[in-house]
Amino acid sequence: MTESTRDNAKLIAIVAYATIIGTIIAIFMNLEHKNAFARFHIRQAFGIFVLFYITGVLVSYFDSWIISISFLVFFAVLWGYGLLNAFQNVTKPIPLVGEKFQEWFTFIK
Repeated sequence: MTESTRDNAKLIAIVAYATIIGTIIAIFMNLEHKNAFARFHIRQAFGIFVLFYITGVLVSYFDSWIISISFLVFFAVLWGYGLLNAFQNVTKPIPLVGEKFQEWFTFIK
């Protein structure tokens, strides 16, 4: 892999963690190149955001700031872990659900 290709994949991976809109943009950015590193991080970011919104609906039924803060801290850690791995050019799945994201989101090519 050339340095230009590696830098492009890293940029796509980082963009993927910039909100769900960034993930969608990263999917389109990777359509032409089909880079495995970028695809890995797109799936991780997409999974984090989908899980965030699904569990956010469930957490909203609780009227407890402790549950809400715990929820936000949990997802901030997952997001930060994934983003840090993208910056470091590492393809380590996020803890707990990262491997499942790679299995579930195979439609992201």
